[in-house]
Amino acid sequence: MSHSATDSLDLEAPSADTLRIGTHELHSRLIVGTGKYADHEQMRQSLELSGTDCITVAVRRERLIDAAGRNLLDSIDTRRYTLLPNTAGCYTADDAVRTARLGREILLGLENPGADWVKLEVLADQKTLLPDPVATLEATSRLVEDGFQVLCYTTDDPVIARRLKQAGATCVMPAGSPIGSGQGVLNPNNIRICLEYLKDGDPDYPVIVDAGVGTASDVTIAMELGVDGVLLNTGIAHARDPLTMARAMRAATEAGRLAFLAGRIPRRLYATASSPDEGLFTARPR
Repeated sequence: MSHSATDSLDLEAPSADTLRIGTHELHSRLIVGTGKYADHEQMRQSLELSGTDCITVAVRRERLIDAAGRNLLDSIDTRRYTLLPNTAGCYTADDAVRTARLGREILLGLENPGADWVKLEVLADQKTLLPDPVATLEATSRLVEDGFQVLCYTTDDPVIARRLKQAGATCVMPAGSPIGSGQGVLNPNNIRICLEYLKDGDPDYPVIVDAGVGTASDVTIAMELGVDGVLLNTGIAHARDPLTMARAMRAATEAGRLAFLAGRIPRRLYATASSPDEGLFTARPR
């Protein structure tokens, strides 16, 4: 099967329907990670087919170099993509703050516009990879004071989500389900409440589902809830055919966004005829 970077839905999302996160404006609502691919070439092709214009990179030093000694950043067109450095693998607020600052220095050297923001992850343990809410809140406050635009990975707890926004987070990113689990959006009601809390009086505040999506339908469901975007990595990188899945995730993001904008019909207990009863010819009994 051949692939083209221009492959997408025939019905494109409105060109003006961009996603603004702080001072950054993205044309795609799909943010894609750069880890777990078989090699750098597969990663490069997958990113291209996904249609994303923002990719997230783990900036801890040991993660930038692969087994062959190649630097991940050498395989990324830093003029094409806005890089979103992340603090993956951090388990304390101190570690996350240090890693964020390291990422800023790396991207300043590349003259990439992503140097002023960070995807914040402060994990509680290695088994669940769930975020530590207390440490995440602390790190958010410190990074905001340090001039970062902070995108916070968090649980789907609406109360924590609201606290993170109050601490100055530029974007709150509740998990659909645990990192890499592929379980999709396990608790759509919590995502709805997060949206209500975070957008109350501030409808343009960006909310992104981050983690847990495993296939295109998971992305569509998230977007139909009204979130502003989806961030994923494993769902593409560990698919049987990552290149085809990258195209599927792109189409799903567009379809889910269009469906949300269109507005679904109400759910009803009983059937509703699609054809009107009025004006139907009825034969007279003899």
